[in-house]
Amino acid sequence: MRRAVVLGGSIAGLYAARVLSDHADEVVVIEADDLGEDGTGRGAPQRLQLHALLAMGHAHLEGWFPGITAELVAGGARPGVGHEVQFYVDGTLKAPVPDLRMLGATRPFLETRVRRRVAALPGVRIVRGRARDLLFGSGRVRGVRYTAADDAPDQAGRGEELDADLVVDAMGRSSRLGTWLLRGGWDQAPLHRMRIDLGYATALFRRGDELPRTVVAHASPGPASGYQPTLSEPGAMVAVEGDRWMVVLAGYTGHRPGRDPADFLARMRRCVPPLHEVADRCALLGEVRTFHFPESRRRDFTRLRRFPGGLVAVGDSVASVNPIYGQGLTLAALQATCLSSYLRTGARPHAPALDYFRRAAVVVDAAWQLSATADLAQPHVTGPYPRGYRLARWAVDKITAASVLDVEVNRAFMDVAHMRRHPKSLTRPAVLARTARVLATAR
Repeated sequence: MRRAVVLGGSIAGLYAARVLSDHADEVVVIEADDLGEDGTGRGAPQRLQLHALLAMGHAHLEGWFPGITAELVAGGARPGVGHEVQFYVDGTLKAPVPDLRMLGATRPFLETRVRRRVAALPGVRIVRGRARDLLFGSGRVRGVRYTAADDAPDQAGRGEELDADLVVDAMGRSSRLGTWLLRGGWDQAPLHRMRIDLGYATALFRRGDELPRTVVAHASPGPASGYQPTLSEPGAMVAVEGDRWMVVLAGYTGHRPGRDPADFLARMRRCVPPLHEVADRCALLGEVRTFHFPESRRRDFTRLRRFPGGLVAVGDSVASVNPIYGQGLTLAALQATCLSSYLRTGARPHAPALDYFRRAAVVVDAAWQLSATADLAQPHVTGPYPRGYRLARWAVDKITAASVLDVEVNRAFMDVAHMRRHPKSLTRPAVLARTARVLATAR
């Protein structure tokens, strides 16, 4: 492959560029925003919210960028294992999983170091510019039209053209790929939506010697409260670089958190003990940042009967699910691995990448199933309900209750939550039998 072009330079685009560097002579990443040296510059507003790096995402990050964990820790990221990673349901601490590992860092801190690694790869260059359209020819995408960031205003409408053997859409939820496909005479992928009306707010606190054995604390409502914030406020906190705590609070519809610092602290004090402790003992740094996430979305490329060659999509361009489950960064890593396995089969870049989309659909289905099953427990979320939902909801309720009491049940649950196993693994006879024994003993 002579040249590949990636549209979008956030984490999904950077993963794609890393994969393509093994297969193309040249990889060009086109990024519209100036993210700054530290990654906190202009970009998607949710970049400055708390982002979780799940266990599977961490494993793939280290796999694609060997040694990056040590680099992140040396820069101030906090590794957490076992009891340092605490998950609460309905205000009760779940049984700790001894080998569960998570890394505490802000997304800009992580993304900046990944970007440096990618930019240093032979044949990779990152260009400031905004993609305007795809170039089609002979049944495939043959390149892109874009406007460079340093173009004069009177040149902005003309743009520059860049030929490519493969183009990757990593433009996120606001991707214009569907419009471009229709303009080129192709069909756009069907879009599935689930309205959830989620709001969340993030704030930073100075971290001292309080809670020395805590790296992650996560609190969510569960079956005992009917998945409503009656026993504990939904929220999470992570120890991040710069000796800080990053705290996020979440809520649906009328319970969405706002920007008022006093209200934010009051909600923290209604949450689980670690968040209460931080609210009481730590200084708030800066403002409270809010974000509204109206709906989960996924584009099903596998349902298209015809699709141009030379084109794939990754990240939120394919699927964007409820962010409180922390799957976004891990989905990007898994889709990059799907792209790598697809290209290693010897697939021709000019051919329709339907086999890639089928591979990616496996991980997207898993993430969507996990988030949708939990979201549908909210009374304001009205569907669509998947086949077998009631049985799945009943089983998850029982497993969640048992995971508070039993390490092995919680291990099975956390393997799914951290995308190390498919959600269907929770229906294995061994997991269901142990769940029944744990709950029977508790009664």
